[in-house]
Amino acid sequence: MTIYHFVGIKGSGMSALAQVLHDMKFQVQGSDVEKRFFTQLALEQSGITILPFQKENIKPGMTIIAGNAFPDSHEEIQEAMRLGLPIIRYHRFLGDFMQNFTSIAITGAHGKTSTTGLLSHVIAGARPTSFLIGDGTGKGEEGAEYFVFEACEYRRHFLSYFPDYAIMTNIDFDHPDYFANIDDVFSAFQEMAVQVKKGIFAYGDDEQLQKIQAKVPVLFYGFGEENDYQAKNIVKTTTGTSFDVFIRNTFYDNFSIPTFGDHSVLNALAVIGLCHYEEIDLEIVKEHLQSFQGVKRRFSEKRVGSQILIDDYAHHPTEIKATIDAAKQKYPDKQIIAVFQPHTFTRTQAFLEDFAESLRRADKAYLCEIFGSARENHGKLSIKDLQDKIDGAEIFSEENTSVLNKYENSVIIFMGAGDIQKFQESYEKQLS
Repeated sequence: MTIYHFVGIKGSGMSALAQVLHDMKFQVQGSDVEKRFFTQLALEQSGITILPFQKENIKPGMTIIAGNAFPDSHEEIQEAMRLGLPIIRYHRFLGDFMQNFTSIAITGAHGKTSTTGLLSHVIAGARPTSFLIGDGTGKGEEGAEYFVFEACEYRRHFLSYFPDYAIMTNIDFDHPDYFANIDDVFSAFQEMAVQVKKGIFAYGDDEQLQKIQAKVPVLFYGFGEENDYQAKNIVKTTTGTSFDVFIRNTFYDNFSIPTFGDHSVLNALAVIGLCHYEEIDLEIVKEHLQSFQGVKRRFSEKRVGSQILIDDYAHHPTEIKATIDAAKQKYPDKQIIAVFQPHTFTRTQAFLEDFAESLRRADKAYLCEIFGSARENHGKLSIKDLQDKIDGAEIFSEENTSVLNKYENSVIIFMGAGDIQKFQESYEKQLS
């Protein structure tokens, strides 16, 4: 039996896939850089071996699953080529793997991870389900009927997938280092739509998604009257949100979720629509929507003294706005402090004004230095360019986290897709 060796096993998709294969009784190991990542804990708990990168890791008889971030010139991939081993890129492997199940791809510029987590939790309540979530969580269920997975549009990787269903949460201009403009992003989603085999659930209030054409039914969900699945009579409280669902203007049922913000209602509505279409028991759907605990790095809260600290992956203006609005719903009487680390110079440059506008929703903004990526580690602008656009914004560093001490009884949100957690850890350390 082959050993699956993952080159770059700490990547969020890679670590999740490694867990799925491990659960299905395959032999799995992987390698990566020494730096600790939030994806590591689950791999360690599963007993999956993580090695430092070196060509000696590669042995005859292995199958190599290569992370998309690592070029063919990488020493381990070179060694695998020399030994004539099968080398499969992550998204290609996933594309073949999903053919064994009723597969459901969740894609969109925002909300993929939360919706994938929610759908896998709900469907698993009714039928055996394997899943792969972009927060590094994966599970391979024996005898699984369904496979729920996150499908990323970056570099058009999702075009390796031919799923039974797709949920499309929205289309927005992101990844400006790859996509030219919103039309380029739309063309990628349109290509993906044609590959779906049974049905698409698309957010109908999104003007881009309204234009999607497919060979299968496209069912729309949203707040507007013209959607197939519509959320109405939304009640927002400090403990969660409830709403009525109408299917083609006929009342279906009332649902409650323990989460906050309009985006949470839309994520739930997409899940309700798909489960209705697949005839999943309604009572199970209602119960599991209510018991969902969330996913990693999405509005992850902890109380420290009189403060609420929130860790969130928000790294695009739309996501920052949604996160701050959710905090305001849950904590209407508290001051909201945003600590934001921009992710990549190209994104910061492209959305400078939009970032400023969304961060102004907080009562106070602190800004960390821009986090470069493996592909680009410097740029023409600096964090000062963003600071100049937000009244009262201050630059924040690991050394001066104690400036947050004064915000008693407040909510402090640490946001970003880079290594923003180190700022929160540094802050918590000096508190103790």
